[in-house]
Amino acid sequence: MNDTLSTKEELIPTGVPGLDTVLRGGLLRGGFYLIQGDPGSGKTTLALQYLMECAKRRETGIYISLTETRNDLLRVCRSHGWDMEQIHVADFSRTEANLQSENQYSVFHPSEIALAQTTKAIIAEVERVKPRHVVFDGLSEMRLLAERPLRYRHQMLALKSFFEDRGITVLLLDDRTSPLGEIQPESLVGGNIIMERTLPGYGGARRTIHVTKVRGYVFFDGYHNYDIQDGGIVVYPRVVASDKLQSPKRRMLSSGIENLDRMVDGGLETGTTALMVGPAGVGKSTISMQFVVQHLARGKKAAVYAFDEVLETLFERTEKLCFNGIRQYVEAGTLHVQQVNPAQLSPGAFAQEVRRAVEEGGADIVVIDSLNGYMSAMPDERFLITHLHELFAYLNQRGVLTIMVVAQHGLLGSMMSDLDVSYLADTVLLLRYFEFEGQIRQAICVFKKRTGAHERALRGLAIESTGVQVGAPLSGFRGLMTGVPEYVANGYSSLGAEAS
Repeated sequence: MNDTLSTKEELIPTGVPGLDTVLRGGLLRGGFYLIQGDPGSGKTTLALQYLMECAKRRETGIYISLTETRNDLLRVCRSHGWDMEQIHVADFSRTEANLQSENQYSVFHPSEIALAQTTKAIIAEVERVKPRHVVFDGLSEMRLLAERPLRYRHQMLALKSFFEDRGITVLLLDDRTSPLGEIQPESLVGGNIIMERTLPGYGGARRTIHVTKVRGYVFFDGYHNYDIQDGGIVVYPRVVASDKLQSPKRRMLSSGIENLDRMVDGGLETGTTALMVGPAGVGKSTISMQFVVQHLARGKKAAVYAFDEVLETLFERTEKLCFNGIRQYVEAGTLHVQQVNPAQLSPGAFAQEVRRAVEEGGADIVVIDSLNGYMSAMPDERFLITHLHELFAYLNQRGVLTIMVVAQHGLLGSMMSDLDVSYLADTVLLLRYFEFEGQIRQAICVFKKRTGAHERALRGLAIESTGVQVGAPLSGFRGLMTGVPEYVANGYSSLGAEAS
């Protein structure tokens, strides 16, 4: 996507992390922007955050309100640790025009008098303060005062002309609670930003922002997740892999288990995606962490995102089976481990966390354990597979080895999964239980590997107190994948005898 301006106009940073990326740099100076959103979507917070950023550059800003009182705005600022004294506030929510009763006017309709007085008061305040930035909170009230679409349009065009003549950048806030009539506000402005808030069946609110219009300017269109946190709004621009086209040199990463590396022709490659598939408890997470600890031992960095288990359990299991001392890498900052709250996550927020671990933290391996948890965390989100596709493509282009874990239903026989993402993976490792001589055993095989040769034999797998062991090929059996194999030859070797 072309991200250059069609003109050389100055861009103003918004002070909202991620929003400038969506706007390809910020707001155009002297622009007339509309911010639409239902009550609670964060319009007021975004506007105040913008004015606070302008105050840091010593540019005067004023918040003109027909809805929020000064005390309401003060509470918002206090909740985010902002000093409201840095901006001017013009509170017209309780002006004389709004408090006049209708029977005081005998010739003119009350709405005409109120609209004229409100507009006059706004212009007078702007002339007094002489700001470079204005937030006007109250388009719904202006429509109610105007009553007729034509009068509303004329009034808004007059205000627009007034602000443009003075080179003032304006944000208009519209809560969309009053009827729009025949005049759509988008037609009156040069830029339009929509903020939406929805409640899923369970968990916290999901918020999305999208830009529908910026005249003469290329922007990052589509939906982007955002959160309202302590300190203001944070926008998570959606991942577009084509924006990060790179061709890093691939490197082979070993698991440290000789027979496992032999199965995948030496190891897993950076810049690829590997999928560990199998039933619960078969060893998917343990093998994933085996690659991580070997990578850390070489002085590299990794990131692990746990959806299904608490971090203490992950540390204990890894220390018993893979490496005693995994916590030292966390303390040293070379291993980023995060337990994901399944009730508070949005796809954009998760992608941003992964990008931060890679771009700022320098992680070469990313483990998502598991995709089942990822899908369960966002059951009301659509296009999650598309989100994953873009995220994996981005990681591949950054030269990162991505390992994703998928749990299947069932222990023996036919296995089923809630999702099929095998087509997204370059390498698929299939883990299975099978019954033999009255014992439940485990087997592992490589289902596919796009980037090179791989072994087609099934090998025995054991996870014991001494660690992960992969044995010799399981020859002499038929029907191992069914879970109840038939022994047809005398060539069976016990796992322990030839494990490495």
